Amino acid sequence: MSEKASVRQQLRRRLTEGGMIVAPGIYDAYGARMVQQAGYEAVYMTGNGVSACLLGQPDVGMVDLTLFAAHAHRAAACVDIPLICDADTGYGNAVNVKHTVREFEAAGVAAIHLEDQLAPKRCGHLPGSRPVVSLAEHAGKIEAAVAARRDPDFIIIARTDAATGLGLDEAIRRGQAYRKAGADVVFVELKNSPTILEDLKRVTAESGAPCLVNIDGGGKLGELTVPEIEALGFRIAIFPGLARNAAGFAIKEALGTLKRDGNTRAVRERMLTMKEYNEILDLGAVEDWEKRYMQNRQ
Repeated sequence: MSEKASVRQQLRRRLTEGGMIVAPGIYDAYGARMVQQAGYEAVYMTGNGVSACLLGQPDVGMVDLTLFAAHAHRAAACVDIPLICDADTGYGNAVNVKHTVREFEAAGVAAIHLEDQLAPKRCGHLPGSRPVVSLAEHAGKIEAAVAARRDPDFIIIARTDAATGLGLDEAIRRGQAYRKAGADVVFVELKNSPTILEDLKRVTAESGAPCLVNIDGGGKLGELTVPEIEALGFRIAIFPGLARNAAGFAIKEALGTLKRDGNTRAVRERMLTMKEYNEILDLGAVEDWEKRYMQNRQ
């Protein structure tokens, strides 16, 4: 049994056992290392963050499968916890979805979510509603994803963005249909609203599947604690913006300080030391390997 297969089994088992899975969002392997070292049991790679990291562009469908899968492979390879990835719309129709599943599986990813947006997709946190394909079309793509996986423990998460344009009833109906199509987890994307908590309770009560929630922003949802989110009935909570927003704030502050002062002294206490940086990258393990296999060999 491969290491990545056992990681997938671990995630699948946790869908129904123990407490809620908390997966902080990252956009590269460096962030994935930090999530694992902080003691989390899963990590989430955000499409929004990857678009910013690789292209310096907003999340409007410009990242393709090749870019994302290769980037995900590097992150999955440096951690021993499950990596959950945003796979957008599957990058095309049901034929493309087969290729998408195979590529993410080969990359060592533990789970992907596929959304029912009309391509090219747009980030769920950008203003406005999201046009969606028909329920039947996306249910077919979920069926294709389930049929395509070689590892039965590779998890398929079905996301629907129908709520903002078609209403919560339709979004829940779609979640139920995608579950029947074989999805392991249902992800109903919701906007913050005065009724958000009641809406979330409906999602978990009526979807008939383990549910994932996206905690990315302010409002009532962003103020909830992990125990409060779990009490709503969710099995997975992703925090996609955590790394990209925290890093962006810190980088912007450091750059401004250097511009203003000519050095970074004023923010140095809020920056990693070289020792701390090397500890994140596990330089010690590399040095131990060198001593074991390279010392006195020449």
